[in-house]
Amino acid sequence: MIVVLAIVLGPIIGGLLTGIDRKITARLQGRFGPPIMQPFYDVFKLLGKEKFINNKVQIVYVITYIFFAMLSFVLFVLGQDLIAIIFVLTVGGGAMVMGALSVRSPYSQIGSQREILQMLAYDPLLIITAFGMFVVTGSFKVSEIVNYQIQNNTPLLYVLPLVFIVLIEVLSIKMRKSPFDISAGQHAHQELVRGVHTEFSGPYLALIEVAHWYELMLALGFVAIFFASNWYIAAALVIVMYLLEIILDNTTARLTWRWMLKSAWGFGIVLCAVNVIALYFI
Repeated sequence: MIVVLAIVLGPIIGGLLTGIDRKITARLQGRFGPPIMQPFYDVFKLLGKEKFINNKVQIVYVITYIFFAMLSFVLFVLGQDLIAIIFVLTVGGGAMVMGALSVRSPYSQIGSQREILQMLAYDPLLIITAFGMFVVTGSFKVSEIVNYQIQNNTPLLYVLPLVFIVLIEVLSIKMRKSPFDISAGQHAHQELVRGVHTEFSGPYLALIEVAHWYELMLALGFVAIFFASNWYIAAALVIVMYLLEIILDNTTARLTWRWMLKSAWGFGIVLCAVNVIALYFI
């Protein structure tokens, strides 16, 4: 039952959040904006389009991508191992990159190369985040991390504040929000057209959008787990973080991939390391 609910409700909530994102973005830009349900209208319209593809192997990669995106979210909901979840998420992202690389479009090629750079930026930070949780709770399993906070009434946010700050950057990179929307973007300011998604259309692009909703829910799940001792506060924290990401997306300029890696590997890894090392002296 939990698995079914995760599979069904995950993209529904993710799609609604995407619609809210578009609405708030439009208001910040002085526009009325589309209805909140617009992402669902877009997906249903894409599903009805002609099945056109440049390379049949792209179909395999798209199915692989959405399967692993869905699997990573389901594993998180079931309270499984964080390292395994990150690995599954990375495999799905790799499939997306391979699908983009399987065609000769320069937009798709460059977009996929930048997507690899984004994965290299956020994957180490996610692993360090999971390690920090392990140092505090003694486990990588989501269920045990949650139980530790409930039993000790000690939110991870209190003991891993620097790691949580880095998580904001991770979310921006993973969700392809400015200033880290270098491989693809939801808005018209993307010089790569649709970047890594350029050569996907119709039903296949619809599946990619749904997979993105699963990834969005997983990313926000990482935020919620930092205050699992009180789910009301955790929900409020998720809302605040999501609004912050939307505001940053509309008020910052895109960085180059070099600056992205410098900020992730320099600023991000250093902050995480300082926080984790400090735990041994507290």
